[in-house]
Amino acid sequence: MTETPLRFAVLGCGVIGKHHAAVLDEVPGAELAAVIDIDPEAARALAEKYGVPAYEKLDEVLALAEIDAVAVCTPSGDHAEQAVAVLRANKHVVVEKPIDITMEAADELAEAERKSAGRATVISQHRFDPASQAVRAAVVAGDFGPLTSAVASVAWWRSQAYYDSGAWRGTKEHDGGGALMNQSIHTIDLLVWMLGEPVEITAYGALLAHDRIDVEDTAVAIVRFESGALATIHGTTAAYPGTSARLQVHGARGSAVIDDDRLTYFHVAAPDGEAPAYGGGDTNQAEQAASTGQTAGADPSALSNAHGLQYADFLDAIRNDREPLVTVAEGSRTLSVVLAIYESAASGEAVTLRS
Repeated sequence: MTETPLRFAVLGCGVIGKHHAAVLDEVPGAELAAVIDIDPEAARALAEKYGVPAYEKLDEVLALAEIDAVAVCTPSGDHAEQAVAVLRANKHVVVEKPIDITMEAADELAEAERKSAGRATVISQHRFDPASQAVRAAVVAGDFGPLTSAVASVAWWRSQAYYDSGAWRGTKEHDGGGALMNQSIHTIDLLVWMLGEPVEITAYGALLAHDRIDVEDTAVAIVRFESGALATIHGTTAAYPGTSARLQVHGARGSAVIDDDRLTYFHVAAPDGEAPAYGGGDTNQAEQAASTGQTAGADPSALSNAHGLQYADFLDAIRNDREPLVTVAEGSRTLSVVLAIYESAASGEAVTLRS
């Protein structure tokens, strides 16, 4: 028997809202049923494309019995408040990254989910990339041995025109931050997913290449994890013309490199022997570790639809009454790292993360 699709409304008809609408139009088990935006023209245009009704207010949609869930695709500082409203209506909610821009807001969302019949997930679609899945599986299996260090780097370029294109972009009030909060948060999320609980951060931040924003365009940090492993974080939107988002994970028996969602390097020592005295990295096992189309040199069009995979996981979690892969707690932990970086950069001192 075919299950009845879960009917979603998309809140926010900008760039990311349009992407969510396209995903929901295709992902099995879901149906795009409405769009919402305070700009009636934006809502109308997206609604006409998919043949669904348009609304200007979230409350109108939450009153509809036929709507099961809402995808929140609005400016970052609005995420938690709107997600809380969805959960209080006992509907499910997908929250675009970041979960919000303050821990207080994230905590309110967590409390709302505990009291709701609805479930929530925070978009961290790169956890679903085959490259990320391969590295995570190796970490969980202990294939890398004790994890020792990692490097997370997002060196992108965003012009002043990019920031000027939306009144909320590059503002502390609505965006919550700059290169870290908006552009680097996915790579930071992968870092903590691989290495575990971060406990202390020391950081620097700067605004170096833009005139009309009040957030950082460059930041670096050192993170100490509960295991003792160390990592560096580098995020910038001032690296013209822009390079890749890159994550390196290193252990006493192996290493991996994910570069722009592709597994470009993977090597572990043979399970039945000592790791070579000077390494054995001449043998790249990436082709064996990740799916075809996800390794170095692959056509970008061959990369999986990670948003679709996350939606599929969320739908399965709802139908089988389990937690999704990316929970509110996971989204909150990633946010706590970004906020600790900002706190350390402002104070000039190391910051201990809350347990």
